[in-house]
Amino acid sequence: MDGNDQIEVQPLETVEPIGKRVLIRKDEDKKQTKGGIQLPDNIEIPTITGRIVAVSAEVQSTPEIPLSQYDKVLFNPKGAIPVDFEGDNRLFVVEVENVVAVFRKS
Repeated sequence: MDGNDQIEVQPLETVEPIGKRVLIRKDEDKKQTKGGIQLPDNIEIPTITGRIVAVSAEVQSTPEIPLSQYDKVLFNPKGAIPVDFEGDNRLFVVEVENVVAVFRKS
């Protein structure tokens, strides 16, 4: 590249869920049990907790749906749609019906 070349800057892509859906970043898979037992790398234990990254406008405007950005949630991964947006593929679009619990501090 010489001094006259310009680098084209692409705008960052974002994912905005629509309908009654939220975007969740799945927590890291566990490599060790609470008792300290190291799990082998080839074992698949589904981790179904994560943090809400974004909520749809419909969810945000519906007071009966008690979900908001940054909530830690428990969700059913069966209906989760993976978003091939990052290399580690931990983002999922999840219907509100598949969010089964919200972790709250009392």
